[in-house]
Amino acid sequence: MMTKFEFTVEGTPISQQAKKRRILNQWKAQVRRTARKYWPHNQPPAKDQLRITLTYFYKFEALDVDNMIKPIQDSLIGLVYHDDRQITDVYSRKRKLNTSFRLLNVSPAIARGLASGREFLHILIEDAKMV
Repeated sequence: MMTKFEFTVEGTPISQQAKKRRILNQWKAQVRRTARKYWPHNQPPAKDQLRITLTYFYKFEALDVDNMIKPIQDSLIGLVYHDDRQITDVYSRKRKLNTSFRLLNVSPAIARGLASGREFLHILIEDAKMV
């Protein structure tokens, strides 16, 4: 059972439809490398159904939120979960950094991302709450 796993990845997410596969593969590797840094050592991948929340904090032009989902999910297979079919709920959103917005209960991961002053992606994975 997983309670909550979160981390941030610096940079702009790459769309699954990217024409240059090399860039897409580099992005997926970056997501996985960063996740591995924060994933507890010797903890096996989660077995239960999960919910993933993606928030892209950007400065200028943001990609469509639906296009960034698949590469991120794929990059976490075998590390955070066994198969992306375990993801039953997906929340994907974007927030512009150059405007005012209010954040309540900011996690340390988001606080670090905001303090960097650069674009970043926040990834939160937790147990799915069955309705």
